[in-house]
Amino acid sequence: MKHSFKLFSQIALAALASCASFTAPAQNKFVIKIAHSDSVDLSTSRKAVMAEAFAREVKSNSGGRIDVQVFGAGALGGEKDLVEGVKNGFIQAGLASGVMANFFPSAMITDLPYLFPNDDIADKVMDGPFGQKLAEDFTAATGMHNMCFGEVGFRHFSSGKTPIHSPKDLAGLKIRVQETPLYVTEMKALGAQPTPIAFPETYTALQTGVVDGQENPIPTIIFAKFYEVQKHVILDGHNYGIDWFVMSDKFYKSLPADLLKVVSDAAKVACSEERKANRTFTANGKKILAEKGVTVYTPTPAEIGQFRAATQPPVIEFLKTKVDPKLIDSIQLAVKEAEGKK
Repeated sequence: MKHSFKLFSQIALAALASCASFTAPAQNKFVIKIAHSDSVDLSTSRKAVMAEAFAREVKSNSGGRIDVQVFGAGALGGEKDLVEGVKNGFIQAGLASGVMANFFPSAMITDLPYLFPNDDIADKVMDGPFGQKLAEDFTAATGMHNMCFGEVGFRHFSSGKTPIHSPKDLAGLKIRVQETPLYVTEMKALGAQPTPIAFPETYTALQTGVVDGQENPIPTIIFAKFYEVQKHVILDGHNYGIDWFVMSDKFYKSLPADLLKVVSDAAKVACSEERKANRTFTANGKKILAEKGVTVYTPTPAEIGQFRAATQPPVIEFLKTKVDPKLIDSIQLAVKEAEGKK
């Protein structure tokens, strides 16, 4: 009798265990589609470096619970398309820069001319309280999350015939600019003739003399081979561009706490690696320019002061019509505090 009862109990327990294993819900798995419109070449593309670093970190630390799928080279559309996709929840994450002002005008604040004196100060400001507040305001305004700030880098002038050493050298020069009011305002303040031209048409415009010069970060100048038609570059760093790492609010909130930490930590690593890569591309690019016979000029502090004095006041007046004036004061104060800490 005891033997029969024991056997019955074992069978019942086995049945319950089998039933439990059959009915237990599978552990949730997530897919992150992350998109960018840059090249997928890790040796030249900062955004490719960022996306791949994020995918690597998430795969390594999520225990297989998150599958990261990278779509580069505009596979899911241009920057505006992919940010709209993130905002509407069609894709989970995207990397974008210049178009962010279309969704969040305050993103223009880092375009204030001659704001950051160097990479170190830019990092301290964007990784510090100012950057955190800007990201919080972004979420409140758009419903998207900015996971971290990467960088486009400092923009510099190039010219074909006339070297540029100070603002007076820009007087009358036709300078290709992005089709944005802020850059047009800035070039006019320097006495140049701002000429908005689509990027794919810029090389030909420089080659044929439609414009005398242009302005871009060093890696872009190398990538586009502008050194073939531009023989002078001034490292004035008139604007500093930011890459935003945006994530769908709906997806962000769907993650359990442990995976949210994995994703957040991975994003920080990705932005850090992107900055390092971009700065390497910039350093290598300066060497390439010299090898190609381009004269690379580093302006003196006094010359930078002249550029700043000419451009900041009119651009600040423009920004006051687009963003809260307190934001302008806030970022300028953050820069001063970062310089004091250094």
